[in-house]
Amino acid sequence: MIRLFVGSTLGSRLSLALGLTLGLTVLSAPRVMSSEAQTQNLSLQQIHGSADATADLLGEDDRLWGQPGDRAALLAAIDHSLDYLETPLATEAYQKLALPEFSLDRVRRSLVRFRQLVQTASTARALQTAVANEFDLYQSIGHDGAGTVHFTGYFEPIHQASRVRTSEFRYPLYRLPANFKQWQMPHPTRVALEGEDGLQGTGLLQGLEIAWLRDRLEAYLVQVQGSARLQLTDGSVMSIGYAGRTDYPYVSIGRELVNAGKIAADELTLAAVQAYFQQHPEDLNVYLPRNNRFVFFKETYGAPAIGTLRVPVTAGRSIATDKSIMPPGALALIHTDLPNAAGEMTPTHRYVLDQDTGGAIRGAGRVDLFVGTGDQAGDQAGLINSEGQLYYLLLKE
Repeated sequence: MIRLFVGSTLGSRLSLALGLTLGLTVLSAPRVMSSEAQTQNLSLQQIHGSADATADLLGEDDRLWGQPGDRAALLAAIDHSLDYLETPLATEAYQKLALPEFSLDRVRRSLVRFRQLVQTASTARALQTAVANEFDLYQSIGHDGAGTVHFTGYFEPIHQASRVRTSEFRYPLYRLPANFKQWQMPHPTRVALEGEDGLQGTGLLQGLEIAWLRDRLEAYLVQVQGSARLQLTDGSVMSIGYAGRTDYPYVSIGRELVNAGKIAADELTLAAVQAYFQQHPEDLNVYLPRNNRFVFFKETYGAPAIGTLRVPVTAGRSIATDKSIMPPGALALIHTDLPNAAGEMTPTHRYVLDQDTGGAIRGAGRVDLFVGTGDQAGDQAGLINSEGQLYYLLLKE
C-alpha cells in the first residue's frame, strides 16, 4: 500500500516516508487537553460530558445510509478486528499497551455491541444517540497536546509487471529467502543484494525473483509500500504482500535529495522526486542505496490488502496509527475533511477501525485512512491532507 503525495496518483504514507513537509489546514478549533494525559505520557484522554454533549461531538456518519454497501463494509471491518482480537498477537499487544482503560476484553465487547447497534439503528441520528448513551469517548491528544491530528490517505496501487525478465521488464522484486533467519548480522546492504544498478541479484537472491517491473524507482517504491497488485503481461493479476525485511533503519530518499540541495524542501513531492530521477537516472545509483532496508514479498493470491494486524483493511473504514501508543483493532471515530463522490473536500464524521500502521505514522497526531485499490483510489487518497480529531470509543463499564 502507498501513502500519498498530495495531488498525485501515488502517495501519503509514502509522502512522509520520502520526507514531504505538508501544509496543514485546521478543520476546527482544537480542544484544550488537561495536563493529565501529558503528565502520564498517555496518548488518549477521556472526554467527560452528558449524553447530549457526547452526541453533538460524535456527529452523524451519514455514509452508512447514503452509500450502497457501506454499512456492510463497516460490519466486515468490525469482524476483521474481532478476528484479530482472538489472536496471540492481540494478547501480547494489549499486555504492552500503556492505556489502562483499553483492555483487550473491553475493546472486544465494545466492538460486539457497536456491531449490534449498526445492524439495528434505522438512521445515522439513531446510531449517534445510541452510541452517546452507551459508550465513553477518548480523544487523541494530537501532535500539539490539544487534540489536533493530521490526516492523510493511502491506497493499494496496481503496477505493470512481468513473470519473466524481458528487455522491458528488468527490475525484480524478491521472495523471502528460506534461510533468512539464519542470515548473519549485520544483514547485507542494498548494494550487496541487488548491485548498484538494481539489476544484479547476488547468490543470496538468485532464483527468488517473484516478478519484474519496468522502472527501477517504481520497484523501489513497491518496497517502500510493502504490498501491491501487479498487472502482468499475460493478462493475469498477481497480488503480493510483505514477507520480511533486512534489519536496517529506513532512510528517506526524498529527504536525502533535499539535504543534497537537489530539491527544495518546500517543493518536495513524489512528482518532484520522479522528475528528478527521470532527468538524472544515474543518481538512482547514488541515492537508492542509501536506504539499506530491503523488503521481501510473497504472493497473496488475490487476497485483499492486509494491514499490520494481519487482517484485511477496508476502503474508507480502516486507519493506520502508531501502534506503540494506540489500541490495535479498536473502534475509532475521525473528524476531518474527506473527498466526496465529486472529489470535493467535505467535513466528515466517520466510524473506523484501527487496523494498520506505517513507518512514517508516528505519535498521537498522525492518521492515515485506507482509500482502496487502483488509480481512482490513488486520486482520492491524494486529496486527503487535512487536520481534525481522532476519538476512540469504549463501552461504558
